[in-house]
Amino acid sequence: MQVLLVAGGDPNHWPAFSTKFEKIIGIDRGNLFLLRRGIVPDLAIGDFDSLNEKEKEEVFGQVGEVLTAPAEKDDTDTQLALVKAFERFPQAEVTLIGATGGRLDHLLANLWLGLEPRFQPFLSQITISDRGNTIKYLAPGSYRLEQEVEMKYVAFCCLTSVKELSLTNFKYELKKTDFPQPTSLASNEFLIGQAEVSFSKGMIAVIQSRDV
Repeated sequence: MQVLLVAGGDPNHWPAFSTKFEKIIGIDRGNLFLLRRGIVPDLAIGDFDSLNEKEKEEVFGQVGEVLTAPAEKDDTDTQLALVKAFERFPQAEVTLIGATGGRLDHLLANLWLGLEPRFQPFLSQITISDRGNTIKYLAPGSYRLEQEVEMKYVAFCCLTSVKELSLTNFKYELKKTDFPQPTSLASNEFLIGQAEVSFSKGMIAVIQSRDV
């Protein structure tokens, strides 16, 4: 199952997306952006503090199921939506959009979702996407990566310290290299064919990107 989560970031940063998604969950202001594009989410979730009363009526009047959270809470609206998505659809491939291009604190909170223990069982099922980037998470292990269509660059964002990172069949290769602190190994590129990544400890966000 393909599930789309739509947060409240600027829709100008949204990637193009098709009808492949079987369920759509709107997050706070993301619901309003969806409705104004003729898309009715299956579920609306959030504290809705970013909407005025008229906008709330628009969302609450059109979306069949609305889950309202208090404004003062420990989780962000995006965290709540991701929890609910995996509660209902534990096998789903979840794509999050509207999570970049706005406030930096929101961007960092969304990037660090993969570090949360409650989401790590679903790590390989989460993608964050916008017009020029896709972000996927890797736990320790060995992987074969393929270049995504229209994406020129690939970066390895070490969200934690990382041990024995090897990159094979990339423009810039590594062999069992340790990184003691979080760092972004940016602007790498795929060579022809599949590329390989392996590491023994830590957490990495793989970011494929293009100039937009």
